[in-house]
Amino acid sequence: MRAAVVTRPPGALRRFFAGDLWYGFRTSPVAIGAAVVAVAMIVGALFAPWVAPHRPFDLASLSLNDSLLPPAWLDEGRWSYLFGTDDQGRDVLSTILYGSRISLLVGVASVLLAMLLGVTLGLVSGYVGGRLDAFIMRVADVQLSFPAILIALLIDGAARAVLPRESHSDWLAIGVLVGSIGLANWVQYARTVRGSTLVEKNREYVQAARVIGVRPWQIMTGHVLPNVLGPVLVIATINVAQAIITEATLSFLGVGVGVGVPPTSPSLGTMINNGNNFLYSGEWWLVVFPGLALVLLCMSVNLLGDWLRDALNPRLR
Repeated sequence: MRAAVVTRPPGALRRFFAGDLWYGFRTSPVAIGAAVVAVAMIVGALFAPWVAPHRPFDLASLSLNDSLLPPAWLDEGRWSYLFGTDDQGRDVLSTILYGSRISLLVGVASVLLAMLLGVTLGLVSGYVGGRLDAFIMRVADVQLSFPAILIALLIDGAARAVLPRESHSDWLAIGVLVGSIGLANWVQYARTVRGSTLVEKNREYVQAARVIGVRPWQIMTGHVLPNVLGPVLVIATINVAQAIITEATLSFLGVGVGVGVPPTSPSLGTMINNGNNFLYSGEWWLVVFPGLALVLLCMSVNLLGDWLRDALNPRLR
């Protein structure tokens, strides 16, 4: 008798590369281009201390004699400062790389906070129902009546007023900004997860889990949650770009009204705000290059989010 051949199931990585998602990605030029731009900017931001040609926040390496130099291809420009310098002699390219770290940190952290809060409330609201469901959804309806940027401004301003002035610091300001953006964007996660939970909780596998005595929180986290995460991932991908734009808006307003990322830890929005003061005097590169970096970053993330939405939609296959 011949021995039976035991075949091992393919690994998760092999299944991914053999699946429809990877096939759809490698056959989409737009998704590939967006991924290349997004990965390049993220890698440049994460490894800014090693990639940046200068250290823009090292006071010992700055010289006012190098201030307001134009880009390298213009008259009086230097190739050591490819995108020019600002009024303090900081290299614009290096500052963009360092500033992108703050923008990405705030954007990703605020989306994770909004997703955690929204998924939790939506899951509980849809599964429990009753008065708790009505209360959570009415709070969500009230919040939807106000623009997200206004809610973020209110939360940010209230937090700064409550916290003692001597405790204010750069990292505290960034934390407050993450909290304000996250609390302003949880509603769409909650409404999406609630709708999916209302459908999933009446499925046979949930009914079977109830019959055998599985606890409600175990059903929600172990059975319902994995089946409602698909739309959440799509929303989160798109919302990263929206959160980055919201952070840039708050930081653009921050110098004048006390919100946003502080000037000592500049993000792309802070750089655009600082460069706006020199725009009419001819130093256009202080606004154009940070603005272009912001546009490329948000556009690439949005394009990836659109592709992921279409790829996960079975009606479009």
